Amino acid sequence: MQKPSEDTSERSFIREQQEWRTRFLARLARFKTQLAKRWWILPGTMVAGLGVQVILYRFEPQLYVSSGRMIVNLKLSIPEGSLYTEELNNFLGTQAALMQSPVVAERAQARISEPGPEGQSAPVALKALILPRTTIFVLQGTGPDSRYTQGFVQACMEEYINLKKEMRAQTSDMTLAGITEEVVRLEKELRRCDEECVSFSSTNSVVLLQEQGNTAAQFLSGLSQKLASLKSEWALQKVLSPDQNIERSQEPGLVGMSADPSGNFIAAEPAGSPAVDYWRARQQLLLMKSERDDLSKRLRPKHPRMALLAEEIERRERLLDIFRLQNAQRFESYKQSLKLQMTSLESQVRESEAQLLDLSRRDAEFKRLKANGQRIQGLYDRLLATMQTLDVNKQISPESVTIMEKACPSVADASLFKKRLVVGGIIGLGVGLFLLVLIDRLDDRVSSIGELAELFREPVLAQIPFEKSALRKGDSGLLNQADERYGFVEAYRSLRSSLLYLSGDEHRPRTLLVTSSVPNDGKSLTSANVAIMLAGAGSRVLLVDADLRKGSLHHRFGVSSAEPGLAEAIGEVRNLMCDSCGPGAKSVAGWNSFVKPTGFPNLFLLPRGRSTDKSSELFIGSGARDFLKAATAMYDFVLLDTAPVMAADDVTSLAPHVDGVIFVIRSEHTSARVARAALDLLYARHVHVLGLVLNAFRPSLAGFYHYYKYKDYHASYSGAPAHNKSRAVEPARAQV
Repeated sequence: MQKPSEDTSERSFIREQQEWRTRFLARLARFKTQLAKRWWILPGTMVAGLGVQVILYRFEPQLYVSSGRMIVNLKLSIPEGSLYTEELNNFLGTQAALMQSPVVAERAQARISEPGPEGQSAPVALKALILPRTTIFVLQGTGPDSRYTQGFVQACMEEYINLKKEMRAQTSDMTLAGITEEVVRLEKELRRCDEECVSFSSTNSVVLLQEQGNTAAQFLSGLSQKLASLKSEWALQKVLSPDQNIERSQEPGLVGMSADPSGNFIAAEPAGSPAVDYWRARQQLLLMKSERDDLSKRLRPKHPRMALLAEEIERRERLLDIFRLQNAQRFESYKQSLKLQMTSLESQVRESEAQLLDLSRRDAEFKRLKANGQRIQGLYDRLLATMQTLDVNKQISPESVTIMEKACPSVADASLFKKRLVVGGIIGLGVGLFLLVLIDRLDDRVSSIGELAELFREPVLAQIPFEKSALRKGDSGLLNQADERYGFVEAYRSLRSSLLYLSGDEHRPRTLLVTSSVPNDGKSLTSANVAIMLAGAGSRVLLVDADLRKGSLHHRFGVSSAEPGLAEAIGEVRNLMCDSCGPGAKSVAGWNSFVKPTGFPNLFLLPRGRSTDKSSELFIGSGARDFLKAATAMYDFVLLDTAPVMAADDVTSLAPHVDGVIFVIRSEHTSARVARAALDLLYARHVHVLGLVLNAFRPSLAGFYHYYKYKDYHASYSGAPAHNKSRAVEPARAQV
C-alpha cells in the first residue's frame, strides 16, 4: 500500500500543477485581450521599423557581390597516392571554414595590394556556402568596390589552394623528418641485435643445442615413466596385507615378481618357493579341517583318529604361521628395495630436468634474439619503402578541392534592401510585443475569471457577459419576459443560485448590499437584475436605491420621480422610533407608502428620495438599522444599491448593518489595486463580503464563458428556431 505521506505529496504536486496551469492560461488570456484591444500597436511598430530601415538603406553605400565556385576533385585510387588523407566526417564544413578564414583573407588582400596602393579598397565580407546535396562550394564576396571585390574573391580561391599545398608540404616534410629519425634509430637497434646473435652463436652450437634438448627430453620421459611405475607399486604395497601380497603373487604373471634397479620387473622366486609352500600348507590345513568336520559327525572328539587328526592340524597351523612370517619379512624387504629404487630415480629426474631447463632457456634466448632482429628488419624495410614513395606521392597526389568557376563580375547587391525590410519588420514586431507585455504588466485591470481567481481570495459568485444593448441610449438593460440574451440571462440565474444556496435556510442572507470600488462598474444594473431574478423565483423582493447622491434606479424602472424615497423613509422611521409609542403600524405605513411597483411580479422599488450630501450621517445612525429590520419583516429579500466604496463613505457606514455584500468588478475597467483597497476598507468595518461578480467581460477574449456556445439548446425547448424573434417564452422566463 502507498504511504499517506506519498499520497499527500502526490496530491500537492498535482495541485501545484493545476494552479500553475490556471495562472498560465489566465495570463495568456489576458495577453490575448490586450492584443485584441491594442492590435494597432504591432502594425504601427512594424511600419516604424520598416521606415527606419528604409532611411538607413538610403544613406548606406552601394555594395557589390561577386562569387566563384569550387568543387571536390576526383582522385585516383593508387597505392602511391593513398598516403595523404583528410578528415571526412566534417570535410565540407572544414573546407568552407578554411575558405573564409582570416589567414586566406589576409593573404588574398596582400596579393591584390602587391602592384601598388591604388589596388587597395574597403574590406570585403567573405562567405562560403555549400550547395545542397552536392560537393560544390560557392565563395561569395560583398564589398563597396566592384573590381576589387571580384579580384578579392578570385585571390581567395587561389590562396586557399596555395595554403592547402603548403600545409601538405609542411606535413610531408615533418613526416619525412620523423621517418628518417626512426630509420636511424632502427639501424642502431638492428646492428646491436646482430651483434648479440653472433655473440650467442660463438658460445653455443645451435644444432648441437637442439639435439641435446631432444635427447634430454626423451631420457627424462623414460625416467618419469619408470618412477611412476615404482610409485604405483609402492602405494599398492603400503595398503596390502601379507596374505593379500601372497595371494597377489599367485596371480598369473605376478608369481614371485620383483623389480631390478633399472625399474624392470623380474621373477624373484620359482614355483617351489616358500610362497608356494605356504599356499600348499594352507590348502592341506583346509582339507584336514574339512575331514575333521566330517569325522566329527561319526566319531567322538576323544577318538584316537580324531586326536591324531587334531595334532596334525595343530602342527600344520604352526607351519603356516612360520610361512606367513617368512613371507612378511620377504615382502618388507621388497618394499625397502622399491623405496631405494624410487629415491635413485627421483634424483636422476631432478638432474635431467635441470639439464633440460638450461637447454630450453638457451634455445629460447636464441629464438628471442632472432625474432627481435626479424621484427626490426621488417619495420626498417617498411620505413625505407615509405620514404621512397613519399616524394612520389607529393607530386602525383591531386588537390582535394579545385576551382570550378572563376569569380564572376561584381553586380549590385539587391538582397540588401530585402534584408533591411525583414530586419525592420522583425525589430518592429519585437518592439510591439514588448510594448504589449509592458502595458499588460502595468495595466492591472481584471479581464477574465482566471485573473480574478488569481488576484482575489474571495469566491466568484457569477460572471456577467458584456451586452451592447445595455449601452444603447434609452435601453435600461433590465431582463424582460422575451429576453433573447441567453448568456446574459443564464449568468444572472447563476448569480441567483449562488445567493440562494450560499448557506442553509437559517443563515441565508436576506439583506444584500451591491457595491463596487469605482463608478461605472455596473453595480446598479447588477442589483436590478438580481432583484428581478429573485422575484421571478417567487420571493418578495424590495430593491432599495441607497445611492442618495446620484441614484438612478427609478429611471430604469420607469418611475417618474425619485422623491420621496429612502432618505425620507429613514427619517420617518427615526422620527417615529423617537416617539413613546415605539415602532408600530404607523411606522410601517409611514415608509412603506414610498415603495413603488415595478411592473415585475413580487418586485418593489424604493427610490433614493431627496438627494443629499449627508447620506453617511443617515446610514451611520440607528434609523438605517431600524429601517432594515422593518423591511426584512415585510419582504423576503432586501437589495440595496449603494455608491462606490472609493467615491463616498456611504457604503462603509451602511454595509455593517446588512447580512452580506456583493462586490462588482467590471472587466477591463476596474483596477485590481483599487478593488483590493475597497475590499480592505469593507473588511476594516467587519463587513461580510459574500463574493465577487465579474461584470461585462468579453467571452471571446477571456475564453472562460460557455453559455453563448449553446444557443440552439435554449431554442430547442421553446418549439421555435433560434433566429425566430417572436417565439414562445418558457414559463420560467415568463416570470422574469
